Amino acid sequence: MAATDQALHLTHLAAQAAADKLATDLVAFDVSERLALTDVFLIASASNERQVSAVVDGVEEALHRNGARALRREGDREARWVLLDFGDLVVHVQHVEERQLYALERLWRDCPAIALSVDDAA
Repeated sequence: MAATDQALHLTHLAAQAAADKLATDLVAFDVSERLALTDVFLIASASNERQVSAVVDGVEEALHRNGARALRREGDREARWVLLDFGDLVVHVQHVEERQLYALERLWRDCPAIALSVDDAA
């Protein structure tokens, strides 16, 4: 079973919102075959804690405007790795150092990648 259309829609909205806040290295994986809890992981990097927080806020605001609310938000106190759980979509915003250390892409590389097209000019 592949990710739902709703999960894919939220993924693209979240990716654009993250890019708008200058997140880098955005990747998304369809994890629906491996996890019963969610359909998509979106991973984004930010260069410092303030930017991590800005990306997280931007994603949350964009998805909220489209009727999605985060069920859970973890890690925002340290702002090194913040997880936003929207049910069908889980967004990981990581400081560049955490991204390199934990290498989530390596853990999920067997899952299909989701093509993201974000407007860098936004």
